[in-house]
Amino acid sequence: MTEKVVIVGAGPSGLLLSHYLLRRSDKYQIEIYERRGDPRLVSFPKYRTYSLALSPRGINALKNIAGLEEAVRAVSVEVSGTVIHQKNGKTLFKRLKTPQLTLDRTNLAIAILQKLTSSYDSSRVTINFDSKCTQVDFAAKTVTFESHSSEQPNLKYVNYDLLIGADGASSAVREELLKTEGFEYEQKYFYKDYKSIFLSPTESESKIQLQPGNLHSWRLRLNNATNLLLLSQLDGSWSGVINFPHGKNQIAELSTKQKVLQYFYENFPEIAGAIADEEAEAFVSRPISRVVSVSCNCFHHGDSVLLIGDAAHAVPPSIGQGCNSALEDVVVFDALLDEYSDNLAEALEQFTIRRRPDAWALVELSNYTMPLSGKLFVEFLLRTRFSTIMHKIFPKYFQPFLFDLITESTIPYSQILDCYRDWIDKVKKSNENFLETI
Repeated sequence: MTEKVVIVGAGPSGLLLSHYLLRRSDKYQIEIYERRGDPRLVSFPKYRTYSLALSPRGINALKNIAGLEEAVRAVSVEVSGTVIHQKNGKTLFKRLKTPQLTLDRTNLAIAILQKLTSSYDSSRVTINFDSKCTQVDFAAKTVTFESHSSEQPNLKYVNYDLLIGADGASSAVREELLKTEGFEYEQKYFYKDYKSIFLSPTESESKIQLQPGNLHSWRLRLNNATNLLLLSQLDGSWSGVINFPHGKNQIAELSTKQKVLQYFYENFPEIAGAIADEEAEAFVSRPISRVVSVSCNCFHHGDSVLLIGDAAHAVPPSIGQGCNSALEDVVVFDALLDEYSDNLAEALEQFTIRRRPDAWALVELSNYTMPLSGKLFVEFLLRTRFSTIMHKIFPKYFQPFLFDLITESTIPYSQILDCYRDWIDKVKKSNENFLETI
């Protein structure tokens, strides 16, 4: 018997799950619904998308689908290390043991989507854009979607055997689950906001001397929580974000093009000359983005509903694991379907049992791996350097430091947290004290 799967959300995790389910012979027939337009046809504002880095967790998830890793690599830049720019003009370089792939989130979704539509016809999978989930009836196993693909919005009622909520941190499926008995979730805003910044290829080539293929990082001052991250793109441009404490930073006060340019010349002179007047004006009007974390006590409902990705465990981008953990969710669920011979009731229950400790650990790791205090940040760099050297010489006796374990391994997040609980608690206390002083 073929199970009908309705996936809400056509982001990377929802699309990748479609691949994994469809390769299980003809057991599943899939319908995908996405509230936004088709990314292959619609150009989204730059600030509505962002660059992300795929580490081993995410890359391994792509490897299991023939040709998908290659398709993603074709639209990615390989990153081999991190360059930390110091105020004295000197730099520190941290080489990655395993190179990462950086690309725009929308381009990642398009690559997975194109591979999906070229591999399966409409008898196996259909994709519906401009379709907003407005209601779920768990008892009747129906979902209501409001379509905006025509001038007159219309409602569509869809039956399902399995409903997947892959619709992000503001998940409509999760919102409906709040009405069910025993389901709880916690949402918190991260202590930092951010604004995106984009440097055009023309300006970048002649006016900044940065090594492409590396993540470039600046910290405003040792005891200031503002930092800038830049990644090179395939077309020679650079995209990045400037992160700053919520409500306590002059970024929000940069109200003119002149103020923006002056701010970057004073604080980040290495890139200031590459900021075009048009980008400075756009920076003024670009909205400040809030970052939210989400924790749920349960990722499933009965034998027919599952949350994955940000819908289940949204985290700040501070350690770059949001998308990686979402893609890893797919691998975990696929393994459970193998283990329980596609018995959905057992696989869904076990997904919550086995994935929840890692999801909760990831929230803590994302919030408290990186210290805000200048003194503790120096300790973080020294610990990382020491652990790297000692692990290279005595791999049996010294493990990599926290950040390396997170980004360069597939060790479960909960195990990493257990190993470095003392550091996380230390950073948590320090960060809370630091935020009270600014």
